[in-house]
Amino acid sequence: MAEPRSNVDVLVVGAGPAGMAAAWAASRSAMRVMVIDDNPAPGGQIWRGERRVLEAGGAEFLGRTCVVAQPGPHCLLTDRGEIEFSRLILCTGARERFLPFPGWTLPGVMGAGGLQAMVKGGLPIEGKRVVVAGTGPLLLAVAAFLKRRGARVARVAEQAPLAKLRGFGRALWREPAKLWQGAGLGLRLLGAYRSGTWPVRADGVAKLESVTLRPGGRMECDYLACGFGLVPNTELAALLGCRVDSGGVAIDRWQQTSQAGIHAAGEITGIGGVDEALIEGRIAGFAATDQRSQAEALFPARDRALRFRRAMELAFALRPELSELAEASTIVCRCENVTLGQLREQRSWRSAKLQTRCGMGACQGRVCGPAVAHLLGWPAESVRPPLFPVPAERLAHVTNE
Repeated sequence: MAEPRSNVDVLVVGAGPAGMAAAWAASRSAMRVMVIDDNPAPGGQIWRGERRVLEAGGAEFLGRTCVVAQPGPHCLLTDRGEIEFSRLILCTGARERFLPFPGWTLPGVMGAGGLQAMVKGGLPIEGKRVVVAGTGPLLLAVAAFLKRRGARVARVAEQAPLAKLRGFGRALWREPAKLWQGAGLGLRLLGAYRSGTWPVRADGVAKLESVTLRPGGRMECDYLACGFGLVPNTELAALLGCRVDSGGVAIDRWQQTSQAGIHAAGEITGIGGVDEALIEGRIAGFAATDQRSQAEALFPARDRALRFRRAMELAFALRPELSELAEASTIVCRCENVTLGQLREQRSWRSAKLQTRCGMGACQGRVCGPAVAHLLGWPAESVRPPLFPVPAERLAHVTNE
């Protein structure tokens, strides 16, 4: 049976803030614009279920759709069929970074954003004791959200030292809205927030019962929400041949990648927050559809957003002690139960995959890959289709070179 096939002028992959902004801008032209996302509704983690921007722009939306391969030029294979396009905008966002420590695989230990999403989806949190730990502004936002939902937020443990946080606060004088927003979140969590603090182990029999912080000692809790920053989702861009730097996909002033006709916007290009994602998305959408004057008018706003990104990177850089948390028996690859001790017997990411199957499980290295890079300095060496698990018949049209 032939695969279903769509043909559009502009295809936007990712329906978070950047993707929605790109689709809106691209729709100002007379071109047919389609947005695809693996979630059932647009909005991403920030604007979950938000449709108004896409509806106002006139772009088509196709949810529950994962890109798994590239069968040919100007064509992507998804788990719902092939989509041909003239121009492509990648807005695949970012995911949480997990750093292994003893007990991090216990039920009840999860990503900060992951716990927030589960509570939004109906997970009961009222009265539960929660510790939020890691780094970055996301911690405050998640902790404040959980507290509004009735959680007992016992601690917000930020690994960055106080001196760096003060420097970040001074850097925000040009961004008064962000400064007041952060101050407001801090006031809601007065007494729970601690800088220069990080988790060293989680303990429990069948599920999480306590977490040990340094400094601070042992705290009983029902949930430990961890987030050590975000990692750009660059796998699709790499598969398409786009140049990827350590901070994300490399772009020019028009948000174009190293591949002609492929633009990128949002946290795939670096972690800068929702405001930068919206600006970059609009620039990419305008530039991809030859509306260059509209794109250029947004350059000063992007410059301000990039200054904020650099200040954030400096303030929330991971401290060296976090590389020493995992023990030899600590599981690093949860999918394949590979420990740090097993990985230390290897010489590279490729060797580890061949000898231990690290990175070859269901997540395809999305969790353990950044962890291994942080712990052992091994970057991912290649990206191959399928990007996500998919029935074999969907790959029938993909040819191996």
